[in-house]
Amino acid sequence: MATSRGPYAKGVAKRAEILRAALAVIARHGYRKTSTRELAAAAGLSEAGMLHYFGSKEKLFEAVLRARDDADRERFDAADPIDGLTAIAGHNRSVPGLVQLYSTFSAEAGDPEHPAHQFFVERYAGLREALATAVRARQAAGTLDPAADPETIATLLIALSDGLQVQTQYELDADPADLFGHLLDLLGGPTRDS
Repeated sequence: MATSRGPYAKGVAKRAEILRAALAVIARHGYRKTSTRELAAAAGLSEAGMLHYFGSKEKLFEAVLRARDDADRERFDAADPIDGLTAIAGHNRSVPGLVQLYSTFSAEAGDPEHPAHQFFVERYAGLREALATAVRARQAAGTLDPAADPETIATLLIALSDGLQVQTQYELDADPADLFGHLLDLLGGPTRDS
């Protein structure tokens, strides 16, 4: 298979480099404490040069969140999306800046006019579908209450995940992954000792 060359390949590589730098800086310093100027400097660019690759600050942050999701999927490559979401909930405590970006940006994007609104619409729809499929698989395996509605449980798991991301910003003592496990136990999942 031939590799891409030329300006397009260089642009793709530069975008990836910018996103890696942005993920690291935001994870360390937080969304509110990081300026686009600092992100550009971390990628070795001017602010205008960096934004050239994304079109706007909002599109840059949307791309950062997409990259965060991609990195989480790679890091927690779970066959079961529920297990993956549980692991990500626990991991999020170690990246408070990215949690802050996600929480703030997802709230702002609730406005249908926000540039990232469609990203969140599609993200939530895809996540609900994957989780509902996982709920059905667990029901078929006898590890989740068959009376539970898969779409409702999927929606509630996302709400739990998003809510825990917000709460971790307020000195939540409990481990979010343990809270997920507790909820799954209540829904008829296997005990954590099994």
